[in-house]
Amino acid sequence: MISPQYVTDTVSRALLEDVGTGDLTASLIDSSALARATIMTREAGILCGMAFASEAFRQTDPACQLDWLLSDGDSLSAGDELCRIQGPARALLTAERTALNFIQLLSGTATTASLYVARVAHTGVKLLDTRKTLPGLRLAQKYAVACGGCYNHR
Repeated sequence: MISPQYVTDTVSRALLEDVGTGDLTASLIDSSALARATIMTREAGILCGMAFASEAFRQTDPACQLDWLLSDGDSLSAGDELCRIQGPARALLTAERTALNFIQLLSGTATTASLYVARVAHTGVKLLDTRKTLPGLRLAQKYAVACGGCYNHR
């Protein structure tokens, strides 16, 4: 499991970097407008990063409601529906890129890890990760590797 405080802090930094002082596109939408969105897959893989995506929407506007249909570590097929989101349209537009970036990066890491695990399954080898991760995302990437079936080295 990953620390909720780590998720909060990591997402806060990501939103600050991505959105900064505001989202120009979202500001063009009526502030009272509500919207619905769905996160779907384009490729098969392993889901990872739900907490980070959820936190991006929560920090943008706590009124956002997410309904996850799968869990971290679950196998995905192309076209699977992962999450249904509803809330203020401005918040959905503002948070969506950061949320999707976390889902894409961490699911990609989990998927790659699972491919390596499958490739050596017949050998009895136990695959471990390394400390060679992206700055600021070590714990997130180590979590993703574990979701993919590998083990954390330290």
